[in-house]
Amino acid sequence: MGTPDFAVASLAKLVESGYTPVGVITAPDRPAGRGRKLQESAVKKYAQRHDIKILQPTNLKNPSFLSELKALNANLQVVVAFRMLPKEVWQMPEYGTFNLHASLLPQYRGAAPINWAIINGETETGVTTFFLDEKIDTGEVILQEKVIIKETDNAGTLHDRLMHMGADLVVKTVVQIENHSVKRQQQSNSQNLKKAPKIHKETCNINWDNGIQEIHDHIRGLSPYPAAWSTLINDTETILVKIYTATMEKENHSHKNGQVLFDKKEIRVAVPGGYIQILEMQLSGKRKMKTQEILNGLKLSKTAYMA
Repeated sequence: MGTPDFAVASLAKLVESGYTPVGVITAPDRPAGRGRKLQESAVKKYAQRHDIKILQPTNLKNPSFLSELKALNANLQVVVAFRMLPKEVWQMPEYGTFNLHASLLPQYRGAAPINWAIINGETETGVTTFFLDEKIDTGEVILQEKVIIKETDNAGTLHDRLMHMGADLVVKTVVQIENHSVKRQQQSNSQNLKKAPKIHKETCNINWDNGIQEIHDHIRGLSPYPAAWSTLINDTETILVKIYTATMEKENHSHKNGQVLFDKKEIRVAVPGGYIQILEMQLSGKRKMKTQEILNGLKLSKTAYMA
């Protein structure tokens, strides 16, 4: 059960390891792009290429879906980047249902663990497999594996590493379940747990009054998607900008937070503790560009600032 590319890696690894999925449950086709053409999920495309039966329910409690699911006679269900399942679904197979989550549970339960780990400046994260229960990401842990978050990582590079690491962990988990060697571990419900809620537009707005490290982590934790954004005030012009890549220059200065400093080659924004140098940015209505390209087409005012 899964939808995006992150889930395809686990499905492919199971197939390559000699397991036979009796079916794939994925999201319904959805209109996307300017033409609003129906788009199939990444998992559906993979399943079609490998002649795996596909179910695309809109309602997971629908009796017709439940009977189709039961008819597959699966003895184990594997969930990767899918929706919350009703009890009648996750209880169905003989060996239960387990989920792959891209964090070291119980930390970062929720929809966006990769983004939040970087945004919060973590230096390590990982992947966890756990049996599903009634709540979100709270079930008994089966296996975990850690990974270092590099200073050069953004959400995209970390996503790809965790995707492949997670696929390997899914296979290891299936092997343990098959061999009846699983050691279940209860999750802590401490008050100090960090959460990973869905990312909203407001989450992506950069606060230039935050510290330099916090701003830098915010930008890379949202790159390449959905991208951190700000408003560039350039004389009388107001431009919405998305910032994809930036570096930090830590030093003391007397510039106002958010002030834009530039020359023929670079754009820097003054922040507490130094400057954020913007390397890749997208102006509203334009494509994503390197700073040099932007400077070639945008006349910046000496009073320009980010708000």
